[in-house]
Amino acid sequence: MCKTFLFVLMLSAVSLITAQNIKFIGKPELVLPHLVSTEKSEIKLTFSPDGTRMLWGTIGWENGIGGWDIWESVKENNQWGKPKPVSFNSSSNDFDPCFSFDGKGVYFFSNREGGFGGDDIYYVPFDNKTKTYGSPTNLGENINSKGDEWGPVISDDGNTLMFCTDGRGGLGKHDIFTSKFENGNWLPAVSIGEPINSPLDDFDPAFLSDGKTIVFASERAGNDAVDLYVSEWKENKYSTPVILNSVINSKDFWDFGCSVNPKERNVLYYNSHNPNNGVGKVDVYKIKYVIH
Repeated sequence: MCKTFLFVLMLSAVSLITAQNIKFIGKPELVLPHLVSTEKSEIKLTFSPDGTRMLWGTIGWENGIGGWDIWESVKENNQWGKPKPVSFNSSSNDFDPCFSFDGKGVYFFSNREGGFGGDDIYYVPFDNKTKTYGSPTNLGENINSKGDEWGPVISDDGNTLMFCTDGRGGLGKHDIFTSKFENGNWLPAVSIGEPINSPLDDFDPAFLSDGKTIVFASERAGNDAVDLYVSEWKENKYSTPVILNSVINSKDFWDFGCSVNPKERNVLYYNSHNPNNGVGKVDVYKIKYVIH
């Protein structure tokens, strides 16, 4: 009993060293309640590099085209505006948006007609002059498969695409893969391998501010739990993932949807459910961190 009480006190500290070279500061904060986080489900927030646009996936929002849609809020006069569905939504599922490193487009997944399998990854261009989106393009067979591809994220230099798939072989159900951009094309995706991938689901990676550390969601703990883990690239491989502590990972709910904001290099965004301060089924949270 004494040891358990001491452990709880340690977790409630203001600054929390969770794993390896990352330190989380404070407690998770609900993101924009009733604008982004609502009584429905909101997943996988992304920001334009200039900090003026914010996109996220929604489930069950009214006035959407499909059941899963992408919505957008634009910042004007330092205030986030009323969310609107993006023009490139379809009557199928459209989800997991991620702005490109240069702000000239958005990666996302969709199961619209004309793909290679279930959920495929697409890219839609964005014209910063007209503030409009173009027509989505499927990223092709080097990325997409007969299975599902989710959670695309792009490195700061735009040369590495990281995502998860269950259609390209691997160690488990959904594994994390990467592809390099060369000569105007994405090369065939390759598994990130062990120790990141496991026999169970591994997905929703995010590159942190140093470009070497990633946070991702994994089912590897078993018991239908999905938690966030951290791993660092060193000596030409990713280190053994370490689970984040219970201030971030919830006990009875999935924690996933990792993302970052280029204008807030020390903040991790993710999805969870907290009955004490949440407003919906799945909400967006953020927490500050430092890498040392």
